[in-house]
Amino acid sequence: MKTAVLTDSTAYIPQEQLDQWNIYMVPLSVTFGNETYRELLDITTEEFYQKVREEKELPKTSQPSVGDFTTTFEEIAQEHDAVVSIHLSSGISGTYQAAVSAGDMVEDLKVYPFDSEISCLAQGFYVLEAAQMAKDGASPEQILERLNEMKKDMRAYFMVDDLSHLARGGRLSGAQAMVGSLLQVKPLLHFEDTKIVPFEKIRTSKKAYKRMEALLKEAADQAEQLKAVIIHAQREETAQKWKDELAEKYPNVDFYISYFGPVIGTHIGEGSIGLGFYKVK
Repeated sequence: MKTAVLTDSTAYIPQEQLDQWNIYMVPLSVTFGNETYRELLDITTEEFYQKVREEKELPKTSQPSVGDFTTTFEEIAQEHDAVVSIHLSSGISGTYQAAVSAGDMVEDLKVYPFDSEISCLAQGFYVLEAAQMAKDGASPEQILERLNEMKKDMRAYFMVDDLSHLARGGRLSGAQAMVGSLLQVKPLLHFEDTKIVPFEKIRTSKKAYKRMEALLKEAADQAEQLKAVIIHAQREETAQKWKDELAEKYPNVDFYISYFGPVIGTHIGEGSIGLGFYKVK
């Protein structure tokens, strides 16, 4: 059985890696007024954040349609028997469900949907692992077994500069956003049961960085090897400096730098930064 791997644009995997591992991708979109842009295809991340600064209203985001998935699955079916379809958390987007619905409609292709229950390159870690296994000849069932094993250890925490983006987009309750703004709290957020919820309320950015590092240290002390990613929204210099500091302290952790692209950036806003990691088997 020849197995393909598909994900969506919110995994923010560099194009060269998508090409290298033959990973298929369906894009989500952002809409400013009457103009819709497929993320990573029609608008760059830098162009997106610049446009957000210039526009009075936040853009809207939209998931791929069932038809988009059906078309992609039919393309995959020309050369493959099965596809492992890995998507951002079902608690913040209908993308995963659209993949499930499309999978029920296509013939000549067995679709194995996987809800990452997370997003950004933390989601991408699942995709890259699946692509490596598919290349090595693993079955879809073996790939899903490994992904579910990874999920037990996958963690991601992030801090946003302005909670109002999440509140307006319905990804965080308005009451939580109001409390954070009034008290100048820098809450650490994370995914729990597929949704974005506060992890801890922290008073300052400095303490938030220290808390994220402490969570990483706790995991690193209990594992032979971790993979970790620092994710940022237009804070590349800060991300690089933090990566250098952490890499020196934790030699058993492989660090990467990624970013919050247009769709996720719409909801968390410029200036956000996060840390994701999991245990390498």
